[in-house]
Amino acid sequence: MVSVALPLVHPRCTSVPRPAGTVDPADLPVLPSNGHWPAWPGRDVTSGGVTLHVRETPGNGAEAVYVHGLSGSATNWTDLAGLLAPRAAGVAVDLPGFGCSAPLPSRDYTPSGHADALLSWLAGRGRPVHLLGNSLGGMVATMVAARRPELVRTLTLVSPAFPDRRPDPRRMSDPRMALAMIPGIGKKARAQLAAASPRVRAEQVMALCFGDPGRATDARLDETAAEIAARGRQPWAAEAVSRSAKGMFASWAGRGLWATAARVPVPTLVVWGDRDRLISPRLAARAARTFPDGRLLMLAGVGHIAQIEVPDRVAACVAALWDECPS
Repeated sequence: MVSVALPLVHPRCTSVPRPAGTVDPADLPVLPSNGHWPAWPGRDVTSGGVTLHVRETPGNGAEAVYVHGLSGSATNWTDLAGLLAPRAAGVAVDLPGFGCSAPLPSRDYTPSGHADALLSWLAGRGRPVHLLGNSLGGMVATMVAARRPELVRTLTLVSPAFPDRRPDPRRMSDPRMALAMIPGIGKKARAQLAAASPRVRAEQVMALCFGDPGRATDARLDETAAEIAARGRQPWAAEAVSRSAKGMFASWAGRGLWATAARVPVPTLVVWGDRDRLISPRLAARAARTFPDGRLLMLAGVGHIAQIEVPDRVAACVAALWDECPS
């Protein structure tokens, strides 16, 4: 657990007793009896010259826009958006080439390219939103908030993909992925990876991304497997993932994202699980300090996708941020 002298938004979410506001989880909706909602309805929405597939959660108050991470989609936010619906209508986007969104003609999958697309889409809608991003989506959301802060009421980042250059194979859902990247000798590894069933791949993802894989229900695993299978039928899927990953890793070579974060003037909540194996939790305190109006929430026993693993705990803290920073 990381302890830092930063404001924190809910005493139940951290061992550091410095809450800036309180929201009792009992004041938020309760997850359905099976532990999660089905995916919210989706449709294509064109704005600012950019068409994105979105999943919309009916709600009250301001609008919240949710941005997924690498290999993710809008469905990564289903439960969190449902829990926060009393405070904000939700719009979870599929970035270009992900989920059900087709690629843009530019095929620019760099973090800046994704940020350009999202920024154009948000600007076309012409109203400020609560912006939330996970992993790669956290990078993208940070860039948007720095460039056009008037479009962002608050910023919430769940394990944002700040530069973490550790060469650790445990960060992969299958160790054979490292071999698959090697020209020539990687052919066998690629074939073995392709032969894995969607359900096996879903289990591997949860084992990597959850702090406690036991929190992944069979129903959620089945949904994830179905989405993996559907994505495998899209001709652009592999290109989007591989080029987005390369673009993200290339951006880590410099200090650009840290400098970008320092220019974000809006209230920002950084959420990190202390069992995150993909992006080191050691970056959490520095990340939160870098934002001029930053807050840090460390979640014990949680992994890289806290909004899926423990949506109720994340929702209580996000709601407190929103209540602290009314529009």
